[in-house]
Amino acid sequence: MRSNTKNKEFKVNREIEELSLLWEVSQALGSSMNLREVVGPVLSALAERMGMTRGTLTLLNRMTGEIYIDAAHGLSENEKKRGRYKIGEGITGKVVETGHPLIVPRISDEPLFLDRTRSRENLQKKDISFICVPIKIGNEVIGTLSADRLFDESVSLKEDLRLLSIIASMVAQAVRLRQGAQEERELLIQENVRLQNELKERFHPTNIIGNSKAMQEVYDLIARVSKSDATVLIRGESGTGKELVANALHYNSLRADKPFIKVNCAALPETVLESELFGHEKGAFTGAVSQRKGRFEMASKGTIFLDEVGDFSPAVQIKLLRVLQEHEFERVGGTATIKADVRIIAATNRNLESLIEKEKFREDLYYRLNVFPIYIPPLRERKTDIPLLADFFAERYARANHKKILRISTQALDMFMSYHWPGNVRELENCIERAALLSNDGVIHGHQLPPTLQTSTYSGTIYKGTMQDSLDNLERDLIMDALKTSRGNMARAARLLGVTERIMGLRVNKYQIDPVRFRT
Repeated sequence: MRSNTKNKEFKVNREIEELSLLWEVSQALGSSMNLREVVGPVLSALAERMGMTRGTLTLLNRMTGEIYIDAAHGLSENEKKRGRYKIGEGITGKVVETGHPLIVPRISDEPLFLDRTRSRENLQKKDISFICVPIKIGNEVIGTLSADRLFDESVSLKEDLRLLSIIASMVAQAVRLRQGAQEERELLIQENVRLQNELKERFHPTNIIGNSKAMQEVYDLIARVSKSDATVLIRGESGTGKELVANALHYNSLRADKPFIKVNCAALPETVLESELFGHEKGAFTGAVSQRKGRFEMASKGTIFLDEVGDFSPAVQIKLLRVLQEHEFERVGGTATIKADVRIIAATNRNLESLIEKEKFREDLYYRLNVFPIYIPPLRERKTDIPLLADFFAERYARANHKKILRISTQALDMFMSYHWPGNVRELENCIERAALLSNDGVIHGHQLPPTLQTSTYSGTIYKGTMQDSLDNLERDLIMDALKTSRGNMARAARLLGVTERIMGLRVNKYQIDPVRFRT
């Protein structure tokens, strides 16, 4: 009776110990989404509550077919690195291959036990038992959970196997949950990318017209940099709308309610530009009858737009470099240092790299300005925007001139689309303004556009001759010009054209030219 009572007490205590262990394992597995962080505490709990001396979690790399130790208790880093197996190799490899657990009562009696970690070399192997169970997700083995314990005939290894299998199932469930979380995270990332792409399409500064791919990239850059204080360098050909981009940057920034000062550097003489930018003290130069604030002071807390920055003189470049580096300057003729809390947006249509090579633009200033470059494509590279721009300008100038423009003719639109637009959007705007003034029937027609846009098809001046006719006409004109220059001297005219006198005579006869008429 007493023996049965002791056995029952032992069994109850063991069950309590197991439940306590499983609760501790579940708490550890739920404490972090990083599996490697939580397996260490799980193995430590096994060692403490079950008397296991070593424990390992191995995972299978499906790409290489190699089984490696991902986490361990009782092993050094070098021992963990040595613990690598192929599928079917050793006890661990067999468990992964078959999906069935294995018990080794004494590892010294089992030839399959390889001890790759060499962690048991100095121990009595006959006194060590080894238990290894698979970690499965469905029918797929993803790794193993194994443990060493000192051999004890009174301890049921099957009970340890059962407990280890339960814990392996809990680990597998944790892996499955983490895989699900990872998949959900990837879906969220994809959704985030999709939403960002939608925002790219939706972010459209109200002052800029165009939906082409090239302009969508510009809008994306504006959206990314507008909220920062980074210096922006806007580059592009003349007439592409660099000032509009500068406006969009300021009015979508955190400084939108502060001053926005524009300076056209090319329009100001070199002698005046420095004073305009930095101000001057009374008596600093002839005509300086009072102290005057410069544009940088006027733009305090706001934004300054320096248009055509490539035209700066060397002296102004040095001062601007100091503002960019130190955020301070002095007025012309002054000694007091003034702090500049100003965001700088610069623009140029010039090739600054070429100017640097010619030593006309400072390289250090270039790198200070070129923090965040934005390139505005020319109109010829965004022709899908031409109809939108044409409609916008037609409506604007119809309203400004109190006229009613109902449409732009197909002929005029075709001419717009086939033209190369060297003057970009500004040239298109001027063309529409001219045509709107000429229109008297509510329609912008092709014949109302400037001669530069006219083609032979639309102007009715199609040449109907052959190529040979054109070449003959050109040759006849060249001969007549040469005879005119040589005052009717055929030998001299032949030398001017690089032909022989015989050829000259044949051509004169062919075109029925009278050389005498050129003699004076």
